[in-house]
Parts: sequence; structure tokens; C-alpha cells
Amino acid sequence: MKVLVTGAEGFIGSHLVEHLLASGDEVRAFVLYNSFNSNGWIDTFSAEQRAQIEVFPGDIRDAARVREAMEGVEAVYHLAALISIPYSYAAAASFVEVNVNGTLNVLQAAQQLALRRVLVVSSSEVYGTAQYIPMDEAHPLQPQSPYSASKIGAESLARAFFYSYHLPVTVVRPFNTYGPRQSARAFIPAVITQLLAEKPALHLGDLSPRRDLTYVKDTVAAMRHILECEATVGEVINIATGADISMSELAAHLIALLRPGTEIVQDSSRLRPEASEVRRLLGSAQKLRSLTGWQPEYSMDQGLEETITWFKQFRNSDHLPSTLTHY
Repeated sequence: MKVLVTGAEGFIGSHLVEHLLASGDEVRAFVLYNSFNSNGWIDTFSAEQRAQIEVFPGDIRDAARVREAMEGVEAVYHLAALISIPYSYAAAASFVEVNVNGTLNVLQAAQQLALRRVLVVSSSEVYGTAQYIPMDEAHPLQPQSPYSASKIGAESLARAFFYSYHLPVTVVRPFNTYGPRQSARAFIPAVITQLLAEKPALHLGDLSPRRDLTYVKDTVAAMRHILECEATVGEVINIATGADISMSELAAHLIALLRPGTEIVQDSSRLRPEASEVRRLLGSAQKLRSLTGWQPEYSMDQGLEETITWFKQFRNSDHLPSTLTHY
């Protein structure tokens, strides 16, 4: 299949591109144009991998450019988004422009070009704090940040295009994904990089929230399973493991693996506004499994081991993107 991946230069997008190439798909990578001529993490791929990718620079907010990028493809994996929850408190309008209007551009182009499949990647953040567990796709939505509100808006547009225009679209809600290339803003990279830097103490935010963590290679494999399954058209589907862990437990585990005895200091600058903190996310993947047969291949220990190894290599690498611009 010839596919377009938006947000291909980012953390999950770059792993999805690799997975699709390995699966034999023909990939066009929509990356955010920038004056540094950087393609984000794609710049770190091997020469052989890069030769297989059609890189298409643009901006998801530019409807004409998005439509041009989608011409000639059969399906689109739409990942391009602004993702920083803390930044969304300061720049809500930007999140609407990118996450909502950008998704509208993708949906309209897909309708006009009669694409075979559209996968819109949302987030478990749309649920807010768990009202019951495990959280299935019928769990109420609660926009506890401007980011989550923008994702709810994007989802609503995608479902409207299914009901109104019969667009073959699926919405996926990955629970917290981790792995190589993830931004140091995220919890696991923040802990790993501080421990590798041998700082006297770990500076972290609230350690009480609990999260359902999926290794990135399992997340992208699930996305391909979902897009290739006809029974998922028109559906909203979680990607989750069905197990959760507190941030305090996770930090303690990483400390034990990398630098036993390290003290943890709570950093107030890393705390979310109290009313917007999502206390618990624990997902049900029953629907995903029943429709596609997907199962995670990586245990948490296996995923953390690969992630730690990558961050160790990353710190000593001379071959890095000049800038890691991504949505």
C-alpha cells in the first residue's frame, strides 16, 4: 500500500515510518517545513531507509499543501499534532489551529481524493482521570487541558466525516507511549537522562499519577493492524496494555536499574495545574484485540531496556538531526 504519514519526523511518527517500510509499504512522509532543512528523526535513519522514503515538507495547517501531499496515496496515518500539555495552557489557539484545523484539512482532502483508509491518531488524554477502570472506548470524555480539548475536537470531526460523508476513518487512542526518540519532556526520558547525567538528585513533578504504558514498537504495530482491518472503519479504538504503574514506582524502578540510591526532589515547575492533572489512565484493549488480534510483544522491562540502551547511545552519537522540529 502507498501511504502518507503526517508528523513523520516525530517520536511515534518516525517509528511508524520504519515499521511500514519493514512491512513493505511505500511511504510518503509529511514533515513540518523549517529553515534548518531538518526532517527530524528521519535524518537519523540509514541511507538505505532514507532512499525508500518520499519526504514531503509542509505544514498541516496549509490545506492546499496537505491535499497535494495526499494525492496518489491509498491511506493516511494522521499523527501531526502539537503534543505538549504544559504548552497548551499558554497557547491554546495554536493547539486548535494545528490539532483541530489540521485534522480538518486531512479529512477534507481524504474525502475529495476518495482515500481507501484514514487513521486519525488521538490520545488517552481525552478521557481525563479514570471514572472507572479499565477505561474502554465508551468512557466519558473530559477535556482537562486545552491539549485534550483539541484532541476531542479532532476526533469529533473525524467521526462526523464518517457519519456525514461515509469517509472510511478510524480514530485511535493510544495510552502513554514510550521508547527511543521520545522528547526529554516526557517522564521516562526525563528520568533516564537525569540518571545518566549523574546528577545528585532527580527533579520530577507529581509522582502519584498512574499510567498505562505501551512500548512504541507495539503502538505502531497496532496502528497498522487497525488500518488494515476493515472491521475498524468508523470505530474508536484504544491502544493499551491493560496494566498501569505509578510514576513513583516507575522512577524507583529506573533508579534501581541505573543509579541505586538516587534521591528524588519534587520540582514545582514540573507540576500541572491541580485541577487539570489526570490522576489515572488504565486502558482496555479488548476491542483492539477482538477486531485485529493485536497483542503487545514487549514487556515493560524489555521496552525500558531498549529505551535505556538508545539514550546511552544517543548521548555519545555524532549523527543527530540539526534540530528536532516536530508537531
